[in-house]
Amino acid sequence: MRSNKGRDTTPELRLRSLLHAEGLRYRVSARPLPDLRRTADLVFPKTKVAVFVDGCFWHGCPDHGTRPSANSSFWEKKLNRTRERDAETNEALKAAGWTVVRIWEHVPPDTAAEAVRTAVGARPA
Repeated sequence: MRSNKGRDTTPELRLRSLLHAEGLRYRVSARPLPDLRRTADLVFPKTKVAVFVDGCFWHGCPDHGTRPSANSSFWEKKLNRTRERDAETNEALKAAGWTVVRIWEHVPPDTAAEAVRTAVGARPA
């Protein structure tokens, strides 16, 4: 699992490139709430928007998520806990007044950028 990147994944880099080209500025891999041990892929502090680019396998995409057949009980627990943690993170951020944007890794970058622009309230360049 060492080769699984925690940040700077290809879908994340493509999204960041589009948003930066449009003049949007953000923090990368930052904690939206200092007391919450969770980092968002992109954080817009002024508008309180946290963006997560979720991998299909790790976060259980309904379209592309797969379940390993080897050691299935271990993976079942691990992947279920990831989804629970995502829900806890969403609730904590929303309770603190943040907008949470979750984007699957398979979503085209243009579509993902539009979702982020909408949440931030920015106009396309």
